[in-house]
Amino acid sequence: MKVSIVGVTGYSGLELLRYLRQHPFVEVVSIHSHSMNKKSLEDINLHLKQLISLPLEKIDPNEIMEKSDLVFLATPSGISKELALPFIEADFPVIDLSGDFRLKEIGEYENWYGSSGAPMDMIQKFDYGLAEYRENPESKWVANPGCYATAAELSLAPLLKADKLVLDSIVIDAKSGVSGAGKGLSQITHFTETHDNMTLYKMNSHQHIPEIIQQLKKWESQLLAIQFSTSLIPVTRGIFLTAYAKLQEPISDERLVQLYQAHFEKSPFIRVQEVGHYPVLKQVIGSNYCDIGLSYNPKMNMVTIVTVLDNLGKGAAGQAIQNLNIFAGFDERCGLDQLPIYP
Repeated sequence: MKVSIVGVTGYSGLELLRYLRQHPFVEVVSIHSHSMNKKSLEDINLHLKQLISLPLEKIDPNEIMEKSDLVFLATPSGISKELALPFIEADFPVIDLSGDFRLKEIGEYENWYGSSGAPMDMIQKFDYGLAEYRENPESKWVANPGCYATAAELSLAPLLKADKLVLDSIVIDAKSGVSGAGKGLSQITHFTETHDNMTLYKMNSHQHIPEIIQQLKKWESQLLAIQFSTSLIPVTRGIFLTAYAKLQEPISDERLVQLYQAHFEKSPFIRVQEVGHYPVLKQVIGSNYCDIGLSYNPKMNMVTIVTVLDNLGKGAAGQAIQNLNIFAGFDERCGLDQLPIYP
């Protein structure tokens, strides 16, 4: 396949480029930027010097469709909803990494993102791209999930689908590295604010909350709400998520781990830890892996789920390529079967 990347100068766009250079069946034929198309990519990103010969081009949907078989939109929310429309109208495949096509209920995008959303008939065309649970894997249009949402949904899926959770007891405490905020400058991501610090932000108002609930309700329609908090930690990449919930019935740690291992047996990028072992960020950085550790507290009748992933990998570009592989009929691991970066 030939693909184009729009928004290639952002962190997720650069990560798409890094993964796709290793893909045996995909060629990146054009890269695009709205704000930097008069510069060369290696001038902006010195680590790419002598590695990427493609010029940075302006965003012209007709030219992209002439060259490519599919386009990745690695652009911020609020931009993709405009850029995607010419491609959808032309019946051209799109994988969108923003939040513009994830929320399926009228008014949800406006409530959580604070601006007008894409036309609802366009949003309904997109398949939600949680790769392990795709409802319409042949869809030409994929709304790639958010990084927090991916971690939360993979954490809870086995227990929700097995009807083992007390639904009003779900609490999620999620932490992200600074790259999750993108390249835009702000006070909260300034070095002097993040270094040696930890900051809770968007309490009860993070835009991934409705996305998470929307997906969890597909597995358990009676679920109404979750408690969800997000914090910024002084690392470049990574999501460290801890979820807590009460169970309908007691369970041993051994049985809990077995349940997750069986559930994800055919999911190559989900690695369930053994009893008594809990994942750390460094074991997934630079990869598309999501690692999950589990524990049950019988005194509280509460399960703890510890989940880590790279917000630019499984939380963005890696999962987007996994969704490309699903759409194209490639092995899911194509271009993604590489070791995490350690240390």
